[in-house]
Amino acid sequence: MKQFIDFIPLILFFITYKMEPRTLELAGHSLSVGGVFSATAVLIGASLVVYGLIFATQRKLEKGQWITLLACLLFGSMTLAFHSETFLKWKAPAVNWLFALGFAASQFIGDKPLIQRIMGHAVSLPQPLWTRLNLAWVAFFVFCGLANLYVAFTFHEYWVDFKVFGSLGLTLLFMLGQGVFLARHMQDAAPEKNAPKD
Repeated sequence: MKQFIDFIPLILFFITYKMEPRTLELAGHSLSVGGVFSATAVLIGASLVVYGLIFATQRKLEKGQWITLLACLLFGSMTLAFHSETFLKWKAPAVNWLFALGFAASQFIGDKPLIQRIMGHAVSLPQPLWTRLNLAWVAFFVFCGLANLYVAFTFHEYWVDFKVFGSLGLTLLFMLGQGVFLARHMQDAAPEKNAPKD
């Protein structure tokens, strides 16, 4: 469930982006709504609210949430400051590649791969399988970064749709595949665990 909280600002960004552009009067000020720039402002505001509430209730943010929030603030602010959506198009690839780098670095830093640190309390696997699973996450994030980059700069009219639904769909498919992988190996391990002792 926690992973999908991260999609709330993205969904609000999508809704605002798809709105018919219009000007609203709010407290004597004109406010443009609809299109990429107002959607970017909503993305920044929603990210601050969502991650602010998480921080207020849990007294911390996970590293991935910090990366997502800081990337949103950096690329979103540059998009608004320079009035160019090119900066925002680089946000998803940059975040995905930072995650890939984190998972890859954990192969060499520390005593456990990152995926084992995240899931090791719930699942027991032999060390080679943790390594394979961790490398699968590296490959997944590299692929997602490349896919986002390709769509953003090749299919301009679809990049926001892909950013929201493509990223969510890819994540769901990958997690489903990971579930199948884990279930298969946990079933393989079960007979060994229950095998009678001589």
